Amino acid sequence: MPEGVGKQRPYENSGIARPAPFCPLSPVPGLPTPDETMPTYWQLLLIILPVFGLIGIGVIIRRVHWIEGEAETSLIRLVVNLCYPCLIFESVTGNAALREPGNVLLPPLLGFGTSALGIALCLYLGRTVLGLTVGTGLRTFALATGICNYGYLALPVTTAIWGRETQGVLMVHNVGAEAAVWTVGVLVLSGLSFREGWHRLLNPIVITLFVAIGVNLSGLSGHVPGVVMNMVHLLAVCMIPIGLLMVGVSLASYLNGLGDLFRPKVTLGAVVLRLGLLPVLILCMARWLPCSVELKRVLVVQAAMPSGVFPIVLARHYGGQPMTAVQIVLGTTALGIFTIPLWIHVGLAWVGVS
Repeated sequence: MPEGVGKQRPYENSGIARPAPFCPLSPVPGLPTPDETMPTYWQLLLIILPVFGLIGIGVIIRRVHWIEGEAETSLIRLVVNLCYPCLIFESVTGNAALREPGNVLLPPLLGFGTSALGIALCLYLGRTVLGLTVGTGLRTFALATGICNYGYLALPVTTAIWGRETQGVLMVHNVGAEAAVWTVGVLVLSGLSFREGWHRLLNPIVITLFVAIGVNLSGLSGHVPGVVMNMVHLLAVCMIPIGLLMVGVSLASYLNGLGDLFRPKVTLGAVVLRLGLLPVLILCMARWLPCSVELKRVLVVQAAMPSGVFPIVLARHYGGQPMTAVQIVLGTTALGIFTIPLWIHVGLAWVGVS
């Protein structure tokens, strides 16, 4: 069983046991513990199939009109502003790995650096190699290809393999990725100022993370009332399943004209960059930078991820081309079903962690 999953940790000065740490997927039978050999390709494939299954169910839910219109917007807002912060608080408080300075300072820097590098590299290669220009999807291509799915897909995979401590490091890493999206990403997509992007970082997710880190480093984790942590836990376990369903719901809106979903130059270019070149660069960082074991694992998972879904929303709001982002997301995600376990398996072996 992954580390920390299923264990009860009593609170200090409290008769209430802390709820078991959140794990969105049950461990795959026969999956090695972090101290044993690394999981095989097929074990990793079994981990990610339920994730893609939930996305598919989300598409069906939208097709049969169970969720549409204002309900879609409200549920996404609920996941982002309530369930996700609760998952962060539960993952970070009492997390021994996040009491090490290297797991608090370096992860967000690498999250920002890998995301910003990805956007810049895709902007350059999209222009010089693929021949894309502003007006034909260049800026949207750079953002959608340069940003991986660092949350909804990476979270369940990371948690199912390694458990709570590595999951907490992933949360801290993702703050840097968020910062890159709202600064470099928005600037590339729309030409807006850094000030507007930084302003959007003052959101419930980032605020909760800083509060949780403060509670964890100060040693106050054990003094949080058990009834509060039970409520946090109940909301946290909703985040991944509802979030994945809403990814499918969002994608379903663009699946009407099948002929528009594949654009060879865009889709194939994104696949080569997102699932080929960028993973190699991230794995090189994981191997040679002075990272903790938990951070190396996080970087391996990030290297394996397809493009994130959020650039579709950004393209819609900041003058980009949403259909270009959809083509990239669908292409890299469809192929990612097979490449995610391959990159994780190869990456763990090459980086030297389990």
